[in-house]
Amino acid sequence: MSLSSRLLPSALFYLKLIHIVIRASNKAKAGEYGDIHWIESSQEVLQQLEKVGVGVEITGIENVVAQSGPVVFIGNHMSMMETLVLPAVIQPLKPVTFVVKEALLSYPVFQHVMRSRNPIAVSRTNPRQDLKVVLTEGQERLQRGISVIVFPQTTRSHVFSPEQMSSIGVKLAKKAEVPVIPLALKTDCWQNGRWIKDFGRLDIAKTAHFAFGRPIAKVMGKGDEEQALVNAFIDGELQSWESETKLIG
Repeated sequence: MSLSSRLLPSALFYLKLIHIVIRASNKAKAGEYGDIHWIESSQEVLQQLEKVGVGVEITGIENVVAQSGPVVFIGNHMSMMETLVLPAVIQPLKPVTFVVKEALLSYPVFQHVMRSRNPIAVSRTNPRQDLKVVLTEGQERLQRGISVIVFPQTTRSHVFSPEQMSSIGVKLAKKAEVPVIPLALKTDCWQNGRWIKDFGRLDIAKTAHFAFGRPIAKVMGKGDEEQALVNAFIDGELQSWESETKLIG
């Protein structure tokens, strides 16, 4: 790692990120931003994070490979990192899109990339309407073989609270009759920004973790048991990572 990377990792990374997003946006506006371009952009973001010293650990990918059809990924949400990095991990294995907040579709420059991925946009202010949108549009995506990533917390947080996890992802999986894959994330190395929440300082002393759990083949009843399994997996992984950090420290 260069001296400049050690001293100014955030500044160096965001300069590279701007270039990546602008190139991707130009392709998207021209209607030329396809799946392979999304993978390449995401891989480049991951490479730039690692270049400035952010360690990234991904486990459980065999659980994704083992599923031949579309699935609903249900995970906690800590930072902008997962939105930018997950396409590099999942898209090469199966087509995927996100449930996103509508505001992302209005972000300067980035909006063109996000819109090109045909996401499912929700308001985060009207739960009933959001559920209707996710169930309708999500089922349509899944029927076309496109997996859906859902972050069902009421708000993004560096602290996991099962009480903040809605059952919207489980309900979608039940309606579409597809498996659920739990997704535990620890990306608090990408901190919240002082002025723009999505873009904060990078803490290169922390490792980013992505863990895919064993598939839940079928959602039964109201899905309470399946939601509890998702929450337990996320909570267990986060506690394990926290324990590892304390031992290393």
